[in-house]
Amino acid sequence: MRLLIATDAWHPQVNGVVTTLARMHDELPQLGVEVAYLTPENFKTLPMPGYSTIRLALATASRIASHVEAFRPDWIHIATEGPIGWSARRFCLRTLRPFTTSYHTKFPEYANRIAALPSSWVYALERLFHKNSSGVMVATASLEDDLRTRGFHRLMRWSRGVDLSIFHPRPVRHFGDGPVFLYVGRVSREKNIEAFLDADIRGRKVVVGDGPHLQSLRRRYRDVWFTGAKCGVDLAEQYASADVFVFPSRTDTFGLVMLEAMASGLPVAAYPVTGPIDVVENGASGILSEDLGKAAQAALLLDRAAARSRAAKFAWSQSARQFLENIQTAKSQAENAHGRGADSSAARAAPHSQYASITQGHIT
Repeated sequence: MRLLIATDAWHPQVNGVVTTLARMHDELPQLGVEVAYLTPENFKTLPMPGYSTIRLALATASRIASHVEAFRPDWIHIATEGPIGWSARRFCLRTLRPFTTSYHTKFPEYANRIAALPSSWVYALERLFHKNSSGVMVATASLEDDLRTRGFHRLMRWSRGVDLSIFHPRPVRHFGDGPVFLYVGRVSREKNIEAFLDADIRGRKVVVGDGPHLQSLRRRYRDVWFTGAKCGVDLAEQYASADVFVFPSRTDTFGLVMLEAMASGLPVAAYPVTGPIDVVENGASGILSEDLGKAAQAALLLDRAAARSRAAKFAWSQSARQFLENIQTAKSQAENAHGRGADSSAARAAPHSQYASITQGHIT
């Protein structure tokens, strides 16, 4: 199978969506899939206002069409609701090509928190985006239930994974010996980091990550250790140097960082909301409570081995198989309903000489 994934979230962004899609590039070829990505790298871009590390693609219909015709995919998966996602969706509808989508981010809640937009307005826009999808992939059971009550259809489960070879307990203490409470992730308003920084927690607080809210938080919280962004082994050592991972977000749909933390031996303290309630075993691998400070202090008493054991149940290889099975199911249903839509499209009929060259999974 030749699979094209259209996404507005891509390197150099650092977030769960990028991590997940990049891992699919590593895992899917082992399942017989040739995968390419349609990303902001394929277009002219402009910096997102207030968040210059995110580039917004000028994704015109003609450019989308030329990339699809060049790669000739058997299936298109649209991962995000940005300019590339909307343009790819329009192309698929215009050419009668079925496609799948995924719901990675609670944009309605973000928009309400950041811009005071009514979440009902944004949910209406989200329903429109996913309305014609042959399958809407979601990471957790609680998110699936929530979206179903909001009028979303054809929901499919697609879980996540963690690399246990990188994230594991290590004999390092970069932040000293006292109780260390850690946050890792994007430093932006929607992550609700102040809930962690304001919580009554006895110990050192550490924030690992970058984002538009970083300098403001540094000025306000002089006693907090801000490390900036970390990756690879450096990031793994930050996790291993802490005692409890604090996840203050109320709007994430999964929270890959919780898996990385637990794989490193850190119990999690979080609110009992979508993401934590699906990932964390309350009372074993973490503590879920509306009082984040009490949850963090209680998590100190948990068995670190239990956190590691919980993370080990999430594998990227299984995530890739689940993703592919969803696509195969959606493709089969679309073909049964409408004939072999993708195989009969004009893009599929393009001569082999027009194939794009593929470099590291990207269309060039």
